[in-house]
Amino acid sequence: AAAGVCESAPNNNINKTKPEREDTVTLSGSRDVPVGRDPVVSLLSPVSGLQPLSWSEDHRLAVGTCGSLTLLELLCDIHSNRQELTLHRTSIPVPTEAHRIRVGSPAEVAEAMEKFSTHPDPTVRQEFLADAVINPSVGARKGVKYSSWSPIGCDSTGCCLLACLTLDNRLTVHRSHKHLEWTTMVDVSKKYSERLKERGYAKKDNKPPEANLLDFDELQRRFRMQTPLRMEWSSVYSMTHVQQDNSCVNVDMVLLAVLMENGDLVLWKFSLPFTKGEDVEFYDLVESGVTRPSDLAWWEYENEDRRMSGLIIGSEVGPVKIMPVNLSKVKGYFTVRQPIVLWKECDEIPVENIKCVSLIHPIHQTSCSLIVASRGCYIFWSLLMISPAGLNVHNSHLAGLNSLPVVSLTVSRHSGTFYTCSTDGWVTKLTPKFTESSLVFTVDKLLQPEALTGSRIHGISVSHNGAYFALVGTQGLVGAFHPIRRTYKVHFLALKAPETAAVELLNSPTQNLYRGMDLLDLVRWNVLKNKCIPTQLQEELDRKIQELDTPYLWRLKLFLWRILHQSLHTPRVNHNWRPTPAEAVIVGPEAAEKEGELGKFKRKKEEERRAEVQSLIRTMETHLMRANIKKVLGVVYLNTWIAKNISIPTCGLMEYLSKDPNDRDSEVLIHHIRNKMNKQMFLERCCLCQAVLPFTDHKRAVCENGHMWHRSARRSCSHTCRFPSHLSPTLG
Repeated sequence: AAAGVCESAPNNNINKTKPEREDTVTLSGSRDVPVGRDPVVSLLSPVSGLQPLSWSEDHRLAVGTCGSLTLLELLCDIHSNRQELTLHRTSIPVPTEAHRIRVGSPAEVAEAMEKFSTHPDPTVRQEFLADAVINPSVGARKGVKYSSWSPIGCDSTGCCLLACLTLDNRLTVHRSHKHLEWTTMVDVSKKYSERLKERGYAKKDNKPPEANLLDFDELQRRFRMQTPLRMEWSSVYSMTHVQQDNSCVNVDMVLLAVLMENGDLVLWKFSLPFTKGEDVEFYDLVESGVTRPSDLAWWEYENEDRRMSGLIIGSEVGPVKIMPVNLSKVKGYFTVRQPIVLWKECDEIPVENIKCVSLIHPIHQTSCSLIVASRGCYIFWSLLMISPAGLNVHNSHLAGLNSLPVVSLTVSRHSGTFYTCSTDGWVTKLTPKFTESSLVFTVDKLLQPEALTGSRIHGISVSHNGAYFALVGTQGLVGAFHPIRRTYKVHFLALKAPETAAVELLNSPTQNLYRGMDLLDLVRWNVLKNKCIPTQLQEELDRKIQELDTPYLWRLKLFLWRILHQSLHTPRVNHNWRPTPAEAVIVGPEAAEKEGELGKFKRKKEEERRAEVQSLIRTMETHLMRANIKKVLGVVYLNTWIAKNISIPTCGLMEYLSKDPNDRDSEVLIHHIRNKMNKQMFLERCCLCQAVLPFTDHKRAVCENGHMWHRSARRSCSHTCRFPSHLSPTLG
């Protein structure tokens, strides 16, 4: 194992997932100092679960509490000039009815409960009475145990699915219905219980159990094989499906891995887009052999044509290993032959908060996987690289970071930066730095606002692009005493400067404003606060538009000017119903007249500025609209695979495009469309002489014999390739 090294350095030593390009844009004055953002969200009930915070790729934050799973969706509101974060709050309530694991017939279960509750052996009796899962008299706990978000694009609306595990061991999958409503799609626990019942509660080898429920070991085995501890979603996989006519169709799927208390890994297959709960299929069962599992994470490796996948399992006694997952049906994936042991020492220190991120080694220019987990006060890390010689594993521990055990660990997957937190409120930033043969970490203490000083932190999470940092906590000790009443709140910190966020938006590989909404909100906040667009950002954006001229850059520019237009609207602070302050100074008529003239001049300048911005907004909207019109017309008329029943206002769109005489692309497109219209199977013909009517005008048609036909309103609104238009004759 390689030696673990810690370094202390300023905050600007940040490791990149890929080597920096020489033409990377840098805006001066950007320092990434954490800044608190409003609002602070108060929770209605205490937090629950070991990892209560989870941030999705579609910018929704899940907070596990005792009463419900609270969901906060970050929105970038272009219709408001408020500088606070715009959050839409919803919740998924914890079911009121208790969930009971089924292990056999009711008569057998009742007989077993009666036997072990009065068992003569005190060791068996005490173990039964103390087990909250097996013994029903203990009472079911209420709250959320764990939540996990799927990759983006898994449901019918292109958003993320949400898997929720409650403290009474009920695992369900939800999707957002009508944006702010949540629907339970499938009860995975119930589905797995029915499967085990059909198989007689047998293991993977399908051998029926020799003992019955009156055997305490058999009773424990049946409960533990149905008790979920963690669940994690894989990335989206593409499979080739052969249809009945022997044609091949690519089908996307995502796997949900569920870690059971006995160490089994149950894999469920979700075909995408996921719309019905009946479409969930059992995929595979992997027996890990870990008797006391603690945490779970996906390991996915990709380097050129090599792609592999596995499941990282941590144990309560210390070992960490990767179990292979059979993805032979997935295109381009290879299966690892045997488990990969990352740490084998049994030192009774539990492994928690496992995170895995893919990085690019800047020296060797190869892909590698960095796995980080917390083990008490220590941080365990393991670096996996595949070379021609085989698999190389470097692992070690970081010590001295926290005085108390680490309660939460999160990672920014774009930058590869890790954040750890202990119960005393200290948050540590770990930035990996590659060396020739190993890895070192730059350690920084994250500066927190005064409102969080001395707070007790329960969990942390980072947004998808690393722009925001969320943490949930409560009051700490007040004068060496615990507070009488605790209030749990979610705080938000901006990790990046607006200049850094602007640079990342300009160089975004996804070219999607929705995927970068957290970065976009930082830029929005900066424009609203300063009431201007940064000059360097505006110049760089104009330069990129001249070079590339992509719709993404035009949308980004339109967004900035819309936010600037909102910032120029002065909020109303004077209310007519309020009385005039008593300390108001009475001025003379000349001073009042002078002040009124200054006010009119100022208002006039503001109106001129708003009108100028509004004019620029209309120009950008027109440019984007023309680009979309050309795209739609090109797709419909210049592709052969488009369905025949498409109906669009072709003539009206062509007339609108032809108004700009300098648009050469529109002229070429209109010429091609008109040629295709004249070659259609169903041509317009004159009712008097049966001559072909040329399609040159959307208002009227004239045949070669001079017969003129006025087109009806329905024809001018839409053009279809199936039926001739309705014409009214006019003799020329």
